[in-house]
Amino acid sequence: MSWHSISLRPVPFSPGSYVLRIGRWSLRFDARLIGHTLLLLAMALTVGILSLKSGARPFTFAEITEAIFIDAPRRLHLPIIEWRMPRVVLALLAGSSLGMAGAIFQSVSRNSLASPDILGFSTGAATGALFVILLGTGGYYERAGAALLGGGMTAAVTYMLAWKGGIQGVRLVLVGIGISSMLTSLNAWLILKTDLRLAIQAAVWQVGSLNTVNWRQVQHLGSALSFIVPCTFLLGRAMRQLEIGEDLARSQGLRSEYVRASLLASGIALTAATTAIVGPIAFVALSAPQLALRFLRLPGLRLAPSAAMGALLLVSGDWFAQHLFAPRLIPVGIVTICIGGAYLVWLLAGEKRRKQS
Repeated sequence: MSWHSISLRPVPFSPGSYVLRIGRWSLRFDARLIGHTLLLLAMALTVGILSLKSGARPFTFAEITEAIFIDAPRRLHLPIIEWRMPRVVLALLAGSSLGMAGAIFQSVSRNSLASPDILGFSTGAATGALFVILLGTGGYYERAGAALLGGGMTAAVTYMLAWKGGIQGVRLVLVGIGISSMLTSLNAWLILKTDLRLAIQAAVWQVGSLNTVNWRQVQHLGSALSFIVPCTFLLGRAMRQLEIGEDLARSQGLRSEYVRASLLASGIALTAATTAIVGPIAFVALSAPQLALRFLRLPGLRLAPSAAMGALLLVSGDWFAQHLFAPRLIPVGIVTICIGGAYLVWLLAGEKRRKQS
């Protein structure tokens, strides 16, 4: 194959889009989408490096580089590699997973308030995982399986109750809030009825915390996401087609019900895999897709920018959780609830202004 068979041309009437042709193969991509996503990832990694650098024992960039790339002494390896880095990596993985899950649910329901925590799917996943934690007999995969079962059952009940000749976003959100409240009460009752040691552990986990993470947990979540995320990205184009309109999507040969069910399964799997490790961290899935949408200024929700924004939000929230009341650590879920609550008020106010105008 010669260099003459490789070409890069802009797409007419689509600013920022290009087609790369290599022989018989062609690939269309959006340069703005890629650039903005890489910028968000760079910002998330910058905050992650700041988390490695700062703390009760601050380190220089030279010491961090030595600990990561060189066989560093134990005084550097233990605090940087064994204590701080798992927390940063897990925050990036969990944040990106929640951001993608939020984009899926908001796209399928066509409602900016639809997210796994608002709809109750996160709470359902937490209920399933909580049973395993309180029994004290299961590891990550048992918790993840129970979380997947709990989230799936919650999704099924929510959709059955919200279905009335179809799914409307507002009805789905209201039903989800009601089911989430019921499950939250059930979770609190389960914690009250168990052994004190397990109750304390479960209560901290239920808020959402990264305070006791290790490389084993990173490995578990990374293994789960390495399967779920590629499957989800394969559905990205179909998700955008559904956003344009179901009739148009069907005219293009898309099996809309199958795609919608596959997207929901992917969103629930992302939520369950993350919740099993860090607990039901609130509002990241709600805010990440909408903030990414406003940052990109492109039509439609996109998976990659939502994942990058989710990673940025969670790693930033965890930095505040570590330093807001230092040396005392607080669960990152408390920070995301505070920030997410303010974001939810702003989002509702914006919706009200839009309807009045």
